[in-house]
Amino acid sequence: MGYTPYKMDPKFRVSIPTAWRPVAGEVLYLLSSRTHNMPVIKVLSQKAFDERVETVKSSDLTPAKKTAMLGRLSMLCRTASVNDQGKLLVPKDLSEGAGIVAEAEVVLAGRGLHFEVWSKANHFRVLEIEMATDEADDLGIL
Repeated sequence: MGYTPYKMDPKFRVSIPTAWRPVAGEVLYLLSSRTHNMPVIKVLSQKAFDERVETVKSSDLTPAKKTAMLGRLSMLCRTASVNDQGKLLVPKDLSEGAGIVAEAEVVLAGRGLHFEVWSKANHFRVLEIEMATDEADDLGIL
């Protein structure tokens, strides 16, 4: 939960909050994605990845579309892990694709079963969008 500013180090590693770190040896998935038409890196646990796969498999899509969707998910993900110092390596090409550069501020944002790595500028824009008054919030939770 929440969001926290951090700094990407020169080797494109970022410290992960202790509460968000997976069990030692657990694989994470870095998913190149977009939210509000802005690039972001979603960091999925095995459970979050498996839920996405199950969502596709149990959907009403045709078998061909299911195969294509699962192929896209696999292609857009890379496996990763958190090192002994609690840092996650986000490969340079994924980072730069999300507007993140070495030694720059980033924001880690909790999203339930996954968290996201944002460039500081794009996260600021996301906050503006998501905190705007929304008539669709009929439940009044925001």
